[in-house]
Amino acid sequence: MTPNKAKLIDGKDFSNQLIRSLIPDIKTILKIIGRPPTLAVILVGEDGASQVYVRNKVKQTEAAGMVSVEHRLSDQTDEETLLSLVETLNNDDDIDGILVQLPLPKHINEHSVIQAINPDKDVDGFHVINAGKLATGQKGLVPCTPLGCLLLLRDTLGDLSGLHAVIIGRSNIVGKPLGQLLLAENASVTIVHSKTKNIEKLTSQADILIAAVGRSEMVKSSWIKPGACVIDVGINRIAAPEKGDGKYRLVGDVDFAEASTIAHFITPVPGGVGPMTIACLLRNTVVAAAMRKGVEISIK
Repeated sequence: MTPNKAKLIDGKDFSNQLIRSLIPDIKTILKIIGRPPTLAVILVGEDGASQVYVRNKVKQTEAAGMVSVEHRLSDQTDEETLLSLVETLNNDDDIDGILVQLPLPKHINEHSVIQAINPDKDVDGFHVINAGKLATGQKGLVPCTPLGCLLLLRDTLGDLSGLHAVIIGRSNIVGKPLGQLLLAENASVTIVHSKTKNIEKLTSQADILIAAVGRSEMVKSSWIKPGACVIDVGINRIAAPEKGDGKYRLVGDVDFAEASTIAHFITPVPGGVGPMTIACLLRNTVVAAAMRKGVEISIK
């Protein structure tokens, strides 16, 4: 790495290590309950990005020695039918985790569907009961992307106590749960959002800067404290005419070229946080199976 260039945090490599570390626990569960941890995935509609995500999730689940059960429904499926399927999976003792791929068609209430999932099988960690457990420091299933960010930070920085973390974005999926996770690590946490005044002044004080807003290359070098660790959660498609008509490339919420000249550590897009999300989904499925069946595993 050349001088004055940030060190890359390789999420793809770390996610592969994480998945490999799950294999002994998967084998333990198989030995004790007679089957491996099992994940049910529900995909409603034909959204291209969702189909790619589901295909990757299924592939990696099965590669780790777990079972994946797919339920593909048309985009005309009504909410009652979807809720009925969720209830069936809730009552199926051979299903340990349930994932409903978002976004759902507009005529279906996502909140109602998420809250219908048994919290013990909620491997996305979005149910209000799991959110409440996280907020109060109790053991539960944690949202995958925030958990992936935390694991990368621990591996890169070690002890996070006393570090100032600034999170850009306050979503229930990333910003809020990640704030809770970092507080539990004794970091000092600031969450900024679209109504925050002087955002740049706040972000430039961060030892750890996390961008999770879905706005391509919004975070410039002036937003970043020299030597900071930058975690870029965003995945945005932008036009790439240099690749040909209709082509695109993926970028994060951080201007990578600029940020790399001032940060000490940075996640790339793609290849940073994205792979960790799927790895943590598998981790949550193993944890859910162990908790449901009372199996002692190494994951804490």
